[in-house]
Amino acid sequence: MASFDYVIIGGGSAGCILAAELSADPDNRVLLLEAGDPVDRNPETLDAEGYKDTFVNPRLLFNRHSTAQVGCKGRSIFVGTGRGLGGSGSVNAMVYLRGSRADFDGWGVPGWGWDDVRPAFEAIEEVLDVHRRPPTDFTETAIYAAEQAGMRRGEDLNDGDLRGRLGYEWMNYAGDRRRSSYVAFLAPHLLRTNLVIETGARARRVIFSEGRASGVEYQLAGGAIHRVRAGREVILCAGALETPRLLLLSGIGPAAALDRHGLPVVRDLPGVGEGLRDHPNVTLFFRGERDVDCHYPQLYGFDQVGRGTGLPPDQADTCFVFYPARSSLREAMIRLLPAMVLPPRLRDGRLTPSLLRGGVKAAFRSARVRRFVAQVYGITVILGRPKSRGSVRLDSADPLAPALVDPGYLTDSEDLETMVRGVEYARRIAGAEPLRRWGNRELMPGRRCRSERSIRAFVRKNAMTTYHFASSCRMGSDGGAVVDERLRVRGVRGLRIADASVMPEIPVSALNAPSMMIACRAAGFVREERAGST
Repeated sequence: MASFDYVIIGGGSAGCILAAELSADPDNRVLLLEAGDPVDRNPETLDAEGYKDTFVNPRLLFNRHSTAQVGCKGRSIFVGTGRGLGGSGSVNAMVYLRGSRADFDGWGVPGWGWDDVRPAFEAIEEVLDVHRRPPTDFTETAIYAAEQAGMRRGEDLNDGDLRGRLGYEWMNYAGDRRRSSYVAFLAPHLLRTNLVIETGARARRVIFSEGRASGVEYQLAGGAIHRVRAGREVILCAGALETPRLLLLSGIGPAAALDRHGLPVVRDLPGVGEGLRDHPNVTLFFRGERDVDCHYPQLYGFDQVGRGTGLPPDQADTCFVFYPARSSLREAMIRLLPAMVLPPRLRDGRLTPSLLRGGVKAAFRSARVRRFVAQVYGITVILGRPKSRGSVRLDSADPLAPALVDPGYLTDSEDLETMVRGVEYARRIAGAEPLRRWGNRELMPGRRCRSERSIRAFVRKNAMTTYHFASSCRMGSDGGAVVDERLRVRGVRGLRIADASVMPEIPVSALNAPSMMIACRAAGFVREERAGST
């Protein structure tokens, strides 16, 4: 059986940083296990323009759907996340936003306030070399409209002050190339002799010996099952949907749930898989009088629109993104239409989804359709601080079976009301004089959807994920916490988590940058503890 000092499960945004940081010490032998493909098999993950193509590549996203969502009229919603080196950071729209000062100060975990985490963000940014996209006529018009609706221009959305501001987001790209954590951190060090990367490797369980994580069992694409030893630590970086699933399969979680599936209880931790958060969103679409002259969703705005939510005055609860339809509407429809309109028995087949996707492709071959879409823009309303809570639970003890993912969208009535306020706010922006001059004919939800009751129905019918899953193995010191403030799994030795699942509360913005920050800090904790032990 092969032996390593550190075995890292998950080669996504966090795992790539940890593998690079820990293997920088030549005395550490590091194994990185990634379920997806090697990068050269999907070169679009390296191309800044390729983000729309990654979304329709079935090899790059887990084909995962939620349980029926009571708050969304019983719909099962696509909740796929990135596969392959770089993970979701190799398939997303390259948004790099830290979050707000209020997000991290509100976690209430010693050592994780804004001033504590900022140095890790700064260290990451030195390597990523993040940029903002240049202004265009449309983006400047949108900012002027938002200012008339009550926002102010945000010159730097990474300074910790987000409420009431709209501006150009930072993005991890350079020229025409994506700067994912794989590209920036790991790729330059692939020849290190103390670093082994195994792709196509699906982790089955963590192995324990006398209360310590001592290894990992994983399965290759061809079916062969392997075991490796971990002399120092196993570190889970599989993300907020896969990390709790793997913990449960390994005997870490609520004892009753483990017993129900015939799994031995290594550690009874009730919080594993509980408290899942995500950012649900809906998009309002408008048609202008001329082509939208940007190709990326590069404008983000934030404000507090909910009533009586109990949030601090400086905490935004809603995010607004200006979306040029020409950037990826075709690809979004190819990927999402089957999940939106088909029942599960047809959605999971081959013929009907293939016919639907073929219809979308045929429609977009029409010059008339392409001209129409070029003039369409959206304002996506994202619920940034949901009160609803979901879960990740096992459906069976089969290590290759998908988990039951229940994001719990809109199960808290305040979330629905905040999204209604967000839709009204987006309409005020679109109705401001600069966008009236540009053109603001509302296509969706349309003029008939004006009452609060009809807006609620629109939100429940159309809410979808923003792929920002978090908090399913949260950090803290109470009985529901899964990891301590140094990201060590409570009650066992040699096991740590470094991904978005440890967040006590979801930040209001995108999670790629915070996930990388968590990995950067985890690497520091490992180095400090090893130095202390020697």
